[in-house]
Amino acid sequence: MNLNLRNRQQMLTIFALVVVALWAGDKLLLTPLTKSWRERNLRIADLRKAISQGSQLLERERTIRERWETMRTNTLPKEVSQAEGAVLKAFDRWSEDSRISITSIQRQRKQNADDYMTVEFRVDGFGSLATITRFLYEIEKDPIALKVDQVTLSARDNEGSQLTLGLQVSGLLLNTTQL
Repeated sequence: MNLNLRNRQQMLTIFALVVVALWAGDKLLLTPLTKSWRERNLRIADLRKAISQGSQLLERERTIRERWETMRTNTLPKEVSQAEGAVLKAFDRWSEDSRISITSIQRQRKQNADDYMTVEFRVDGFGSLATITRFLYEIEKDPIALKVDQVTLSARDNEGSQLTLGLQVSGLLLNTTQL
């Protein structure tokens, strides 16, 4: 019986050592290696995505540079008063082309950085839906560097045939000759 008990103790000791060795192997080798492998795969996926985006950007370089050159050359004049005058003339031209009635134009200057600033214009007017859409179309198709920030429409009458337009646009003034 003593032999059986001794065999059993040896078997349990070996089994316990194997379990401890497996547990230690899991904690010291398998888990860190698996975690490292997952992190490596994520990093490779991120790098592949970055390479793909970079390749697409390089393919579109000429188009992006042409677009930037168009934007740069169509910015408002450096002199703020000339820029405001150009935009006011453009608003006159657009309102004549679309037959919208402009009731007020308010402007505000914003110095964003050393190399550029923006001039914001708040325009209020009224007209029919057709004249307002034509006015917005004229603004969007003009090459002058203006961005429509906000458009608000409301009805002036019960039928909705006359609308009031609230429009906020901003213009870009570059302070450097070459960026």
